[in-house]
Amino acid sequence: MSVKPQNKKSNDVTEQGKPFVDAEDRNGFDPAASLGEPGSFPFTRGPHRTMYRDRLWTMRQFAGFGSADDTNKRFKYLLDHGTTGLSTAFDLPTLMGRDSDDPLALGEVGRCGVAISSLADMRRLFDGIQLDKVSTSMTINAPAAILLAFYVCVGEEQDVSSEKLRGTLQNDILKEFHAQNEYVFPPVPSVGLVVDTIEYCTKHMPLWNTVSISGYHIREAGASAAQELAFTLADGMAYTEASMDRGLDVDDFAPRLSFFFDVHNDFFEEIAKLRAARRIWSRVAKDKFHAKNERSWLLRMHCQTAGVTLTEQQPTNNLIRVAYQALAGVLGGTQSLHTNSMDETLALPSERAAKLALRTQQILAHETEVTQTVDPLGGSYFVEKMTDEIEAKAEVIFAEIDSMGGVIKAIDRGYFRRSIAESAQASQKRIDSGEDKIVGVTDFVEEGTSEVDILQISQNTEDEQIASLKELKSSRDKSRHKQALEKLRDGARDGANLMPAIIEAAKADATVGEMMDTMKSVFGAYDGGPEW
Repeated sequence: MSVKPQNKKSNDVTEQGKPFVDAEDRNGFDPAASLGEPGSFPFTRGPHRTMYRDRLWTMRQFAGFGSADDTNKRFKYLLDHGTTGLSTAFDLPTLMGRDSDDPLALGEVGRCGVAISSLADMRRLFDGIQLDKVSTSMTINAPAAILLAFYVCVGEEQDVSSEKLRGTLQNDILKEFHAQNEYVFPPVPSVGLVVDTIEYCTKHMPLWNTVSISGYHIREAGASAAQELAFTLADGMAYTEASMDRGLDVDDFAPRLSFFFDVHNDFFEEIAKLRAARRIWSRVAKDKFHAKNERSWLLRMHCQTAGVTLTEQQPTNNLIRVAYQALAGVLGGTQSLHTNSMDETLALPSERAAKLALRTQQILAHETEVTQTVDPLGGSYFVEKMTDEIEAKAEVIFAEIDSMGGVIKAIDRGYFRRSIAESAQASQKRIDSGEDKIVGVTDFVEEGTSEVDILQISQNTEDEQIASLKELKSSRDKSRHKQALEKLRDGARDGANLMPAIIEAAKADATVGEMMDTMKSVFGAYDGGPEW
């Protein structure tokens, strides 16, 4: 009799007529070719030989709300409680390349992240935080080059050269066209701007991760694990090809590419996905792009627990969900991890919730002993078979994208959005039918609401931010400001690398919105593509 998991969608491994996988199911499996050893090609078992035995993953907690001063205080709070890397969330106007005083920013300033419109804001954001002592991640995409320029300028003001700055710029504009929709320019010039940052950082910022190629937002929009894996790596290939077309040597920039994955509730599937990601990328880097440096073959990843799995109902249940997801990320071999806070379906995290999320990682690292064995699930019949199967599904998707002419042309045809929407619809049908259960929502429901303290953003934050920005615009050197924007416009027209001009404009107190509008006058704006 066929046995399938209870109350859950079935998977390939358990649809084969028995409730377990054994040696009979692994005929033809070649451990040397598919696994190797940790720290060795194809890196299925991890990018480093000793993994967490010698160095734990970086514990990042996503933080950003209100003004630069508000978030500066949260940064210092997290650092005082053991965070080992900062991760910056920006508000919606900043993400869309608009200033806080833009009419379309009304009511959104500082609401879903920190409001940063100028170098002056960035200076306050990192006041008292020495940039050569921390690693900083910035979740920003369309205006990523501008925020990077602000960070470089703050480093210079602290006498920290660009060569010493450590961190990661998300800078993944392709996934915006697939899922998150926070794009400004059309795909081609958008990718060109990404390559500008890759080229600049390769020459001047050797410790900086130039792009965090992100599956997280693709998965949160409704993609399956295989789609998340395939779309993310396809985007990585597209950035690599564009950088090589610019004339960059793959071994000069590929070691500073990083990847960002979601970790959902299907525990073993998530582990298999992360293992398969490393194996696929190592082969692509070696065989397709002919990278010679072994560091170019390594897929280094950041993981975040799945925000979309968190529930408003019984929010303390989210602590348990996050803990299991974090364990999957660690067993899958992540290099950096963010654990979501239990209250994120209600508001931005409170200090208490953020600290509990951090403590989840610290207990996992220091009390469970799972860090003492590298890839403890390696060789598991079930995990290895699932890793093979998710890799095979990804290869089918790569072939579909290639048949359309690559990532940009697939975007133009609406392929990514359509695929994600179909997957999201299928998932919702499983929930509606009762096949997939959500504790506290579809089952084990309780009457009433659970009260938790949430973070409130005052209207004063927006008023003060706008007043500060108005003062900056009235007091800056107008001639220097005008010349800097003209130089940026000329560079965009001439196809120059725009990073030097953006840094110069930042120092002239040009704002995010002004620089984006200047580039938009040359690149144009994207209207969202086809209505599939």
